[in-house]
Amino acid sequence: MKLAVSGKGGVGKTTLTALLAQIYADQGRQVLAADADPSPCLAGALGFPSELRAKLRPISEMDQLIYERTGARPGTMGGFFTINPRVDDIPERFSVEHRGVRLLEMGAVDIGGSGCICPESAMLKTLFTHLLFRQDQVLLLDMYAGVEHLGRATVDFVDAMLVVVEPTRRSLGTAAQIKTLANDIGLKRLWLVGNKVRNSDEADFLYRETPGLPVLGWLPADLAVQEADRLGLPVYDHVPALRQAAEEIVKELKL
Repeated sequence: MKLAVSGKGGVGKTTLTALLAQIYADQGRQVLAADADPSPCLAGALGFPSELRAKLRPISEMDQLIYERTGARPGTMGGFFTINPRVDDIPERFSVEHRGVRLLEMGAVDIGGSGCICPESAMLKTLFTHLLFRQDQVLLLDMYAGVEHLGRATVDFVDAMLVVVEPTRRSLGTAAQIKTLANDIGLKRLWLVGNKVRNSDEADFLYRETPGLPVLGWLPADLAVQEADRLGLPVYDHVPALRQAAEEIVKELKL
């Protein structure tokens, strides 16, 4: 199963990804979570110990590795380099595992076919493709903010996309953009997931104003999320209300 989690910046994509990853891991499934944000923070939301977090580094910043695999230095444009480098060893070699969740930090550059032609983009594009074709594994992609990755067709092979929104019109406007671009590349299985929902009125607003996307569920607003971050604790453990809501979302997914 391959799931991408997208949405406007700051809506809670990482929180949802962390909750889903731990739920599937606790079910005994093999889980790989890929943090594709330029400022990765999924390790913190999952409560990875500091010694494991210190071992993580975004693949897009590994200049020597990119040079070894592509034959060109990162940041260079034009020239000759391998556009389909070897990446099959990267997920295990450069990830860390905690409580059944394996975490890989991807980082971000322009990784699509219509953007820049550079070694780091070739590396990440090939790695994304490799991850999407791995079998017998739950893959969760915590995408960077906005819709740019969809416009460059980096997630056109996921089983489904969860679009995280706050109960605001601006957030739903971004969701509408994501829906349009996803449909353009052939991705039809999209669900809306609300976050930071304070009451039934805000929940009703999501169901009423959704841009044609089925509402899979919603996570309640809870200040304990910020507390978990300050204490370095996983949201899954520290905020039972969110864990329970995420468990219901997993039941509704049926993937």
